[in-house]
Amino acid sequence: MRETPRPQGTAGESRPEPPQPRPGRALAHTTGASGSGTPHRSDGRPPQTPRGARYTDPGGRLGTTPPVPGRPALSPRLLLLVLCTLFFALTTWQVAARGPLRTLDERLDRSVVGDGPAALTELLADLGNMQVALPVLAAAAAYALHRRRRAHALAAVLAMALVPALVAPMKALTDRPGPLTAETGYYPSGHAATAMVAYFCAALLVSRRLMPVAALLTAATGIGLVLRGYHWPLDVLGSWFLCGALLAAGSLLVSSSRRRRSSAGTPSRRTGPS
Repeated sequence: MRETPRPQGTAGESRPEPPQPRPGRALAHTTGASGSGTPHRSDGRPPQTPRGARYTDPGGRLGTTPPVPGRPALSPRLLLLVLCTLFFALTTWQVAARGPLRTLDERLDRSVVGDGPAALTELLADLGNMQVALPVLAAAAAYALHRRRRAHALAAVLAMALVPALVAPMKALTDRPGPLTAETGYYPSGHAATAMVAYFCAALLVSRRLMPVAALLTAATGIGLVLRGYHWPLDVLGSWFLCGALLAAGSLLVSSSRRRRSSAGTPSRRTGPS
């Protein structure tokens, strides 16, 4: 009878020996050298899906490779342009069609005309006069030219020049009488438009930290015009919507022009000797 061969090893050992690598063949997990026999993931060889090469989403979590493109963000200035245009169209339609918004507007105006100190409300209304607003804008434009911001200064002057070009046709189209007179041509308010464009453009040319001051002066002008009986509330609101769209469009144009100049002025990289 043949004896069954015993496994090699010392007496008392119960654990089998680890598998030995065959010559010429490497294990699945080696230290980088074929046939090293260490069954662990390599430290020198990169893993199949390296963590460092994965892309992360905006929240910092691991995402897909390549990242899934998201929906392009809407520019705040473009959003302002769209909203102001829509609201201006709405108020103009209500004024021209004698809609319910115009009825509410006239009822509100009759309840507040004459309120407040006459001297103060007259002073506030005068903030929209050309003699007051234009020197402020001219000083800001001169400051911008001194700082070599010609495009911004030109855009501000152009915006102010467009105010009468946009307001006058709308006055003729709506033909709205004033609160205290039978004369027509009160929508939108030219004084409110002049104040908003002049003060906001001046703030943009000098420092954005002055934007609250520009908003305060614009609001004060509108309040003075309504309390003195020079304009209906919708006349002022319509001017603000119109000028908001105008300022947003001008800002978009200046930003686009600046990006084009920046890209055109970037030197091209040379890939080799000429």
